[in-house]
Amino acid sequence: MTLSDDDIRAVRARAQLLSAPAADVLAVTRAVAAIQAQSSPAARLAIRARSRGLASSDVDTSREVSRTWLMRKTLHLVPTADLRWLNRLFGPRNAQAGHGRREQLDLTDELCERALEHLQDLLPGKALTRQEIVEGLATNGIVLDATSQAPPHLLAYAANRGLICRGPDSGAEPTYVLLDEWTTEGNDPADPQAELAHRYLTAYGIATAEDFSTWSGLPLGLCRKAFDALDLVPAGDGFALRETDLSAPPCPPRLLGAFDTFLLGYRGRDLLLDPAHAQRVNSGGGMIAPTVLVDGRIAGTWRVKRTAKQTKVVVEPFAALSRSAIAGLESEVDDYGRFLGEATVIVI
Repeated sequence: MTLSDDDIRAVRARAQLLSAPAADVLAVTRAVAAIQAQSSPAARLAIRARSRGLASSDVDTSREVSRTWLMRKTLHLVPTADLRWLNRLFGPRNAQAGHGRREQLDLTDELCERALEHLQDLLPGKALTRQEIVEGLATNGIVLDATSQAPPHLLAYAANRGLICRGPDSGAEPTYVLLDEWTTEGNDPADPQAELAHRYLTAYGIATAEDFSTWSGLPLGLCRKAFDALDLVPAGDGFALRETDLSAPPCPPRLLGAFDTFLLGYRGRDLLLDPAHAQRVNSGGGMIAPTVLVDGRIAGTWRVKRTAKQTKVVVEPFAALSRSAIAGLESEVDDYGRFLGEATVIVI
């Protein structure tokens, strides 16, 4: 089917719930397949942009969604019911890929195995911070430098092995819990790669196997095989699930947080972001700035300046914005303040 660039952007935005928000945290997370979550504040903002009426605390208190290391060895927020099969798909690959770095940090295979045994004794009935785990391991003869990268890499390895996952945050500190205590055993899909590809296309609308590989970190050959197992139709330069409605209204203006999944879901970003402005969004080091979305395209960045009295949302557009875009962003800033429980004003 022949689609214009605007058509493709509209279909993708609707698939991401950016033009059709959901009512609860689980519905958002399930609809977008997974939310990148190495930054808890950014993950909350991803939920906000795709929902209406939720508060930041709703994301924090929901046990229906959970965080662990999955796609591209990165923390993601996913439905808790999917934790086990996703971890079985990504965990062994991630553990193997991290082996060299663990050795650099003196996390030998023998040490890691001993640490996992002690974690099974430390964590029952508890949600412990990284520091508490480091201290608990030290009492059992496993001494780690708390200021180094060794503790986070050990914890990621324990999660990859299916022992732990992230628990509720304790203030600004993440905690870790036993996976067996956090969720029950579920049924694995008959074809996990095809199931993930189906969820990916549901979430990203129109894409290619190369896009799926970039998003998931899975080998391209596996991704092509997964696409081949689905009932797809050509759409633009990619494919869509046959059931996808390829007509969609334009996306209203949205404020997207850092590392937003909408921008990270494709190998090529030119349709969403003018290459001339790419460095303003991705300045290097894997950092993706909070962005302004207008008509399904990145139209600027934004940042927050907080004072004792109010929160200023400073929008820095790439070009002059229309009156309707400004009005839409004013509404977004109001909702951002409601979500966080802060008095907010927009500055452009």
